[in-house]
Amino acid sequence: MQFTLHHQATILPDALVVPIAQQADLDAIFSLLAAKTNVPADLIKSDFKAGPKEAHTLYFTENQQSKRIFLLGLGENPRSIDVLNAFRSFVFKRKSNLPANLGVSFLHQNAPAEPAVWVEATVNGLLLGLYDIGLYKTTKKEEEKAADSEIEIFVTEQHLEAAAVALQSGIAFAATHTEIFNLVNAPANKKTPQVLAEWAEKSGQKHGYEVKIFNEKEIHALGLHALISVNRGSENPPAFIVLEYKPKGNRPLKKIGLVGKGVTFDTGGLSIKPSTNMHYMKSDMGGAAAVMGTIEMAAKLQLPLHVIGVIPATENSVDAMSTKPGDVIGSYQGKTIEVIDTDAEGRLILADGLTYAVRNFEPDVLIDLATLTGSCIRTLGTYAGGLFSNNDDLVGQLISASEKTGERLWRLPLWDDYKKELKSDVADLKNFSGNPSAGAITAAKFLEEFIEKHPAWAHMDIAGVAVSDSEFSSQKSATGFGIRLLIEYLTSLVAESRA
Repeated sequence: MQFTLHHQATILPDALVVPIAQQADLDAIFSLLAAKTNVPADLIKSDFKAGPKEAHTLYFTENQQSKRIFLLGLGENPRSIDVLNAFRSFVFKRKSNLPANLGVSFLHQNAPAEPAVWVEATVNGLLLGLYDIGLYKTTKKEEEKAADSEIEIFVTEQHLEAAAVALQSGIAFAATHTEIFNLVNAPANKKTPQVLAEWAEKSGQKHGYEVKIFNEKEIHALGLHALISVNRGSENPPAFIVLEYKPKGNRPLKKIGLVGKGVTFDTGGLSIKPSTNMHYMKSDMGGAAAVMGTIEMAAKLQLPLHVIGVIPATENSVDAMSTKPGDVIGSYQGKTIEVIDTDAEGRLILADGLTYAVRNFEPDVLIDLATLTGSCIRTLGTYAGGLFSNNDDLVGQLISASEKTGERLWRLPLWDDYKKELKSDVADLKNFSGNPSAGAITAAKFLEEFIEKHPAWAHMDIAGVAVSDSEFSSQKSATGFGIRLLIEYLTSLVAESRA
């Protein structure tokens, strides 16, 4: 797709998309459409309610040429994610017959006063609508016509400059999200820890940030004992991936440490999972994917922040060498851990990642993301990630970012009452309480033991939102959850510092 911006539409393109938020009175817009198309306003009103992803087509003739107007519903009080999803669905359903010349109009009075946010989401959605999940199919569809479409976006003249920035941001986000979709959707045999490491290296070279990969020998030398323990059952060695973005020129405003769970497949180890949904465990590196995508976007946008990503990557497999329930293992921090459940492996590798980030980079803020617990899914479903933090200001900032982007978070308690659930008779602590209740909370309390008393730490359990139902696939597929949220949070830090 090729994009251009315009501030007026004297002659409309072959087809024009008019995104419309649902509200009580749309008569003024319907009257304008009626005047343009000669379709009675009452008829338009009866057929189109502006519900989420609702599309309605109007046909008319201009200069003896047949043209179309697509009315695209956004629902009530649409957020940027609603705009993105509406355009993504619109393109996906029309990939084979999308007009070669398509316009999107924000000139009508229903558009927001500052349309740049909608422009960014629109461009992102249009491009993501081209996504093809059939990564390894031997028979490919004919090249979709939509990929060659020229897209004209219309905004008022006063908003052209902001819209131009938003347009480029939308293109950048879509490219990163597509890469992350491919990673998360890839099967485990095509996505070993080494593949994650290679992706990070290529991204760093392309976008100008540093990447350090610690191999298995170096991981042993570092003393990342919890990571080593989880990897014992796998034929594929672990990788410890450290990404570091520093802005050019100006001194960075803040140092942000991000840690992502990178389990490229999780059988549960000897505490093996039931087979029913085990195939989804190829997405157990959703936290790592979010961290990698965020670092890449921070570099693309040249944010004036120092952002570090730490990703312990491994498989959790079954073998004669696998860690056994009841074993006591070490950790990078030095604490000993009684492994009650080998399927509680994500918190083990995060423990090493968190301590490493704090000791080696001393970040001002520490955030980890992980597809960590089924408990969080049972609590929040597939509509929000769980948020745990020891810092109320950080919670407020992350919740604000989540509401703006639509990647929702809900805070859960981190009270010390739950700490007793981790008491071990034979080690410093155990990795699982053995109690089926409050699993997401006790997992967060376990991680808290390895943050070195960092005063501004947040843990996001994204187990229910890293993959979801979508138009792309018949099964759950990647959402890229966390990237937009974290970039919004990082951008807000920059804005606060300049206020």
